[in-house]
Amino acid sequence: MRLAARSRVHDLTEPFVIAREIYTKAVVVEVEIEAGGVIGRGEAAGVDYRGDTPDRMLIQLRDLAERLDHGEHLDRARLQTLLPAGGARNAADCALWDLEAKRSGVSAAVRAGVAPLTPIETFVTLGMDTPAAMGAKAARWSDRYRALKIKLGDEDDMARLEAIRAAAPAARLIADANQGWTLAQLNDRAPRMAELGVELLEQPLPIGRDDELFDYRGAVPLCADESFDDRADLDRIVGRYAFCNIKLDKAGGLTEALALVAAARDRGLRLMVGCMEGTSLGVAPALLVARSCEIIDLDCPMQLVRDVDGGFGYQDGWLRPHGPDLWG
Repeated sequence: MRLAARSRVHDLTEPFVIAREIYTKAVVVEVEIEAGGVIGRGEAAGVDYRGDTPDRMLIQLRDLAERLDHGEHLDRARLQTLLPAGGARNAADCALWDLEAKRSGVSAAVRAGVAPLTPIETFVTLGMDTPAAMGAKAARWSDRYRALKIKLGDEDDMARLEAIRAAAPAARLIADANQGWTLAQLNDRAPRMAELGVELLEQPLPIGRDDELFDYRGAVPLCADESFDDRADLDRIVGRYAFCNIKLDKAGGLTEALALVAAARDRGLRLMVGCMEGTSLGVAPALLVARSCEIIDLDCPMQLVRDVDGGFGYQDGWLRPHGPDLWG
């Protein structure tokens, strides 16, 4: 068995702005694992706010490749003990799933016990901009997309939501503050957000301040994102959040993400699936998680100038499953 890893840079169609960062490119790490002449592929972007950068991922993956070169055995169970949760383990784990599917002739969905993949509707994200600009974009999108995710994070947030709701009165809306608010702002804004029909708010407070949410008085359900990675974090978010956002990069791969679905449900948490920046190769395994989630946020490849060959077909916010040549 051999492993190769490389970074790839994909241009975005326009700058993507959130509360803590402006992105103009998607930098990902692609992994290939070869065994018996068959190659499995995976992709990850890492978790940048945890220092999980492409450079760090490549170092971890090259160490893993050296182990394989020295004859060590690798499967998905063994991988969980060799690498921590994060992008490197995600890319390698998904490559192993792909390899297993190709060698066995049984799809990853079947192997995971997931129902056959069908088209799903994803939320489509509006990056932060002025209220007027975001309202204008929502108006342009209103005939195509029925579900919009709104990036928030400063004093103009309510004006953004008002403009978007006026421009897209029938759209489903969720929002993401990316740690940009205080508890006082959250409690002040939540009643009007509920009136505007916002269904969910992701990560209003900074990491480490989740206990303050015991004093949240609003009706809009909250979703843990940056405060939550994998099963080890579940007990810290129960009672503070109604939802958790499962991302393969945070969880460290599809194997942990699927286990996380069951563990989160056991604790009464509702489920959202999301993604970091990347191509259809990185998002494809998340479709297996999406089958169990109420909120689907898998629009990352739509933001790229050019997706990978064989990538998803996105039409009016509907994600059309890939063919077997892409992944799984």
